[in-house]
Amino acid sequence: MFTDEATISVIGGNGGNGCVSFRREKYVPRGGPDGGPGGDGGSVHLVADRSLKALNAFRFKKRFAAERGRHGEGSGRAGRDGRDLEIHVPPGTVVYEEDGTMLVADLLQEGDRVLVARGGRGGRGNAAFATPTHQTPRRAEPGQPGEERVLRLELKLIADVGIIGFPNAGKSTLISRISAARPKIAGYPFTTLEPNLGVVDLGELRSFVVADIPGLIEGAHAGSGLGIKFLRHVERTRVLIHLVDVSDGSGRDPLRDLEVINGELLAFSEALAAKPQIVVANKIDALADGTGLRRLEDRSRAAGIPFFAISAVSGRGIGDLLEAVWRLVGNPERAGADRRTLQDAPGGIAPLRSGRETR
Repeated sequence: MFTDEATISVIGGNGGNGCVSFRREKYVPRGGPDGGPGGDGGSVHLVADRSLKALNAFRFKKRFAAERGRHGEGSGRAGRDGRDLEIHVPPGTVVYEEDGTMLVADLLQEGDRVLVARGGRGGRGNAAFATPTHQTPRRAEPGQPGEERVLRLELKLIADVGIIGFPNAGKSTLISRISAARPKIAGYPFTTLEPNLGVVDLGELRSFVVADIPGLIEGAHAGSGLGIKFLRHVERTRVLIHLVDVSDGSGRDPLRDLEVINGELLAFSEALAAKPQIVVANKIDALADGTGLRRLEDRSRAAGIPFFAISAVSGRGIGDLLEAVWRLVGNPERAGADRRTLQDAPGGIAPLRSGRETR
C-alpha cells in the first residue's frame, strides 16, 4: 500500500534536573556545594532518505520522542545529554504544522534535514548558585520540558515529467514501454491505484524521471475518483504528457476529454495548469475513422501546443515523443519560454469548470 500522507507527534527530550549536593570528605572540614547540572534533552530531526519511497512507516507509529537528559549528580558531575532522534522520510516530503497552514520544511534532496522538536535544557545544580555571601545554596533548577509538535507530512513525488489523462488512456502501458517500471495493466478503469515512477534512458547521458498517476475524471479536484489524492504528485514536474484515448472503440470524445482534464488541473492549482504540456493521442493502432484524432490535432496545433500521435502498445511514434520531451526537460530555458497552456493560448481550449460544457 502506498501512503503519501501522515500525521505524527514529535517530542523533544526533557532536560535533566540539577543536583543539590555538598562535598563531604575526610580532612575537608568545609566542603562546599558540588551539585552538577542536568543534561540537555535530545532533539528530533526529519532527514530525507532516498531509500524510502513512501510514508508507510507512519501508518501505525505516530509518536516519536527523543531521549531525555540525565539528572546531575554530586561531585560536580553533569548529567549525560539525551540522544537526538532522526526520523527518515523519502525525498519530496513536505512538512506542515498540524492545521496545514504553515510550511515547516520541504525536504527535496538526499540528506536534507530539519529540526522539528528541540530538546529541553538541563537545569543547573546548586554549585552554580554559590556566591561569596551565600555559600551553601540548597536549590537547583529542574530541567526544561522538550518541545512538542504535531506535524502533517505530505509526499510529492520528484519527477521531471508527469503523465496525466482519463482512466484507461494507456498511461501505465506507456510508462512500461519507455522505462523499466512495471505497473499493473488491465482493461478496466482505475487499474493504477498508486503513482509509478520510471527512468527513461535515451542514451548519450540523456535521461529523465517519469511519473504515472492514477486516472483523472471530471470532478477530481473536488475528490471524485482518485484525482485529488494524487494530483500533488505532478506538482513538481516540469512537463506534462497529456494522454488522450482516440481509439474508435472507447466511445469517448477526445476533445472533451482534453478539456475536462485541463479544467481539473486549473481547479486544483493554477501553477499546475500553467506547466508546459504535450498532447499525445494514444491507441492510433485501433483507429478506423480518425475524426476524433484530426479534431484533437487541429485544436492542439491552433493553440501552439506540441502534438503527437502514438501507440503505446506497438511503440509507434514513441521515439519522436521522447525526443520532444527531452528538448523541454533537458533545456529549462526552453521549457520556461514554451510555458503556454491550452487554456490561455490564442485560439486555445477553454477548460470545463464544475461540470459545465464549454460552448
